[in-house]
Amino acid sequence: MTSAHTEPLWQPDEERVAAAAVTRFQSWAAERHGAPAEGGYPALHRWSVEELESFWQAVTEWFDIRFSTPYERVLGDRSMPGAQWFPGATLNYAEHALRAADERPHETALLHVDETHEPRPITWADLRRQVGSLAAELRALGVRPGDRVSGYLPNIPEAVTALLATAAVGAVWTSCAPDFGARSVLDRFQQVEPVVLFAVDGYRYGGKEHDRRDTVAELRAELPTLRAVVHIPLLGTEPPEGALAWADLTSADVTPVFEPVDFSHPLWVLYSSGTTGLPKAIVQSQGGILVEHFKQLGLHCDLGPEDVFFWYTSTGWMMWNFLVSGLLTGTTVVLYDGSPGYPDTAAQWRIAERTRATLYGTSAAYVMACAKADVHPARDFDLSAIKCVATTGSPLPPDGFRWLHDEVRDDLWIASVSGGTDVCSCFAGAVPTLPVHIGELQAACLGTDLQSWDPSGKPLTGDVGELVVTNPMPSMPIYFWNDPDSSRYRDSYFEMFPGVWRHGDWITITDHGSVIIHGRSDSTLNRQGVRMGSADIYEAVERLPEIRESLVIGLEEPDGGYWMPLFVHLAEGATLDEELIARIKRTIRAELSPRHVPDDIIEVPGVPHTLTGKRIEVPVKRLLQGTPLSKAVNPGSVDNLDLLHFYEELARTRRA
Repeated sequence: MTSAHTEPLWQPDEERVAAAAVTRFQSWAAERHGAPAEGGYPALHRWSVEELESFWQAVTEWFDIRFSTPYERVLGDRSMPGAQWFPGATLNYAEHALRAADERPHETALLHVDETHEPRPITWADLRRQVGSLAAELRALGVRPGDRVSGYLPNIPEAVTALLATAAVGAVWTSCAPDFGARSVLDRFQQVEPVVLFAVDGYRYGGKEHDRRDTVAELRAELPTLRAVVHIPLLGTEPPEGALAWADLTSADVTPVFEPVDFSHPLWVLYSSGTTGLPKAIVQSQGGILVEHFKQLGLHCDLGPEDVFFWYTSTGWMMWNFLVSGLLTGTTVVLYDGSPGYPDTAAQWRIAERTRATLYGTSAAYVMACAKADVHPARDFDLSAIKCVATTGSPLPPDGFRWLHDEVRDDLWIASVSGGTDVCSCFAGAVPTLPVHIGELQAACLGTDLQSWDPSGKPLTGDVGELVVTNPMPSMPIYFWNDPDSSRYRDSYFEMFPGVWRHGDWITITDHGSVIIHGRSDSTLNRQGVRMGSADIYEAVERLPEIRESLVIGLEEPDGGYWMPLFVHLAEGATLDEELIARIKRTIRAELSPRHVPDDIIEVPGVPHTLTGKRIEVPVKRLLQGTPLSKAVNPGSVDNLDLLHFYEELARTRRA
């Protein structure tokens, strides 16, 4: 299939193309490293994957990455898994994140916003001072390179300070949001055995205060490796017995000392959703994240010192780590701590206005919720500073592209991006010099040999296949925690195509190089031999005003049959009557194909999600196949476990 939308929705003008960092990088790399001077982004991308070492060397030089010890070569071993990047090199991520403090100490590094929506600035100088003070205190507590430091924190400046101080010491950061329950946090933190825990007493969300002191007490009791607990009084309470006060650790005027660590030294641990077992503890390196994020934020997102970077996220999602890395490019980073829709659905647009955000990132689900709630961003807010609205979490439906174009600005760069916690970056998405086509990600990212493969490993163009990456990326995991023989790591990405990263998404690469995401391939719908992604069905069905959200499952039956139910969570006041059922089927038949029409349409009290907001498809499929709830899903990974009882009961009645 080629793109049905031959005319782009947006095209950058010549001035914008010329001013983009990626354009200047290409000209510079052509002079210094043999990159193609002509041919624009497609030629640059081709060079970046064919001449992988030259490309990544160019990135380190363009962004002036400071190696305390020089590297011996760019890529010592390119096999996957196990690629060795910049062997011999030492550096420090936090040193680079705070470099702007040298040149612009009194300008704003962080803008903290809570549910009052009033931004509170933190200067580069103050951020560096606090990091210096805290890093010295961590060393005094005996924290050494490689030790794990954990945060049970919302998206607040203290979380950024703690991460950077941890990295400065050479320790390993890991965090969970305070809306995670104790079991969910322990499933993650117990794997990595932290020596320090930073924790708030509670958080504010939806206009209410949520006290988490009992949960913190439970974490302290169940994490025997802790040497220290640091109390952050977001709700104004006193430190509990034996805990240290945040203010006492961050008040000194200390210049940070940055520990030079190996390029492959662990920076942080991120976690998979863990819907069917313990979350995978994914470890990424200081150097790998540093070069990947410089590339992604500085070239693809086109961020620099004049920009303000706002992405709605929590500390339990990789997008928070990605957001913090905005500091690498000298950009002001917006930290919003609160509900995405408080006091009303338009809340995020109000924050974008008040912070003068130039790049605003959110979820596709939020965009569609605004469209359904009749929100009018451009009418109600001054969004003149915004250059780009980016979305991730799930594919942005075509209607989402049109809505942003119509309701924000017709000259708006819309960047739907796709990557994963696994690489803490994007495989495909934002390119400031390329057109935007409705329903499509602009292109594969630089240095990423993204391909669509059929089951035999043959590359496809214009047809649906598995998302694979055929060369190593610096931010690929260096390992999983507690996976000594790397068997879990290999099984996760390299089982289907040995030596090639298979991510688990269905994609189409179009004839003009853009990318369409169809959903997860491990919950693929296979109707009469035709494979399809669930995202296509969600996009069609959720246009209907009566449908709040939907979930589609394809179930192979023991008798060789195939049952494909569509579960719908209705909008308030809507009724799943014969007329609505007929309209849903008619919509799917007309916009997709008769094969996509579900066998049954079933009303549900809600659609279950992971704690980071992704629809849970595989565990629901397992429940419908008769797997007990205790084995089908990790309870601590689900936002509302009660919702799963509906599917469990449905499976029971179908078998009866």
